[in-house]
Amino acid sequence: MQTAAFKGWILTQLDHAFGIKQVYDRKFAPLKKWQDLAQGQIISDLERQKLLDLQEPLEWGGKGWNEVELENKFISPVFMAVRFDDQVIGYFLERKLEGQVGNYFLSGIVDGMIATGVRDPDKPFFCLHEYKRSVDNEGSPDAQALAAMLVVQADEGGTKPIYGLYIVGLIWNFMVLEGNQYAISANYDASNDGLFELFKMLKALKHIIKTELL
Repeated sequence: MQTAAFKGWILTQLDHAFGIKQVYDRKFAPLKKWQDLAQGQIISDLERQKLLDLQEPLEWGGKGWNEVELENKFISPVFMAVRFDDQVIGYFLERKLEGQVGNYFLSGIVDGMIATGVRDPDKPFFCLHEYKRSVDNEGSPDAQALAAMLVVQADEGGTKPIYGLYIVGLIWNFMVLEGNQYAISANYDASNDGLFELFKMLKALKHIIKTELL
C-alpha cells in the first residue's frame, strides 16, 4: 500500500489513481440539488449586515492577506454566522484526517470540516481547503479538498454524497463527490454579491446535513 499526503495531488492524478471523473456541474444532480436548495434560503437583515461588515475589510486587503488572516478575519466568521455548531455537529479547524482509499493510505490536515462531535470531530460530512492567498500560489487546492473527501467517502461506505469547498483568495468553489463522479461549482466571489449566494450554499449545506446525512 502506498502512503500519500493530501497536498501531493493534482486532479488528474486523483482521477487516474482512484477511477473517478469530473462531470459538468450543471448536470450533476447532487450539486444541482444543493444549489437549488440554496436559492430558497432566506438571509435575515441581521445576517446581511454581518456579511457586509465582514466584506468591507475583505475588499480593502483580502487579496494580500495570508492564510491565517483570511481564515480568522473572514472564512471562520462566515461559517460561524451559519451556526453549524450545536450538541450534534460542529465546524472544526486544522484537524487530521486519514484513511485507506483503494491502494493508498491518504492523510493530511484539513483546514476546515463539518462533522459530528462537540470537542473533536467524529463523522465528517464536509471538507474545506483554504488556499493561502490569491497571489503567489503553489499546489492544487481543488485536489487537496477532493483527496480529503475521498477519505470521508471510503469511511462512510460510499452510499451518500460528500461535500467540499476550496477557497483561493476571494473565490469560493463548492464540490460534491458521489460514487466515482464529482463536480465543481462555478466561482462564487466573496467580494461582491456572490457573498450572499455562497452564504446561502452554507445554509443549504446545514439543512442537508441535518435532514439527510445524520
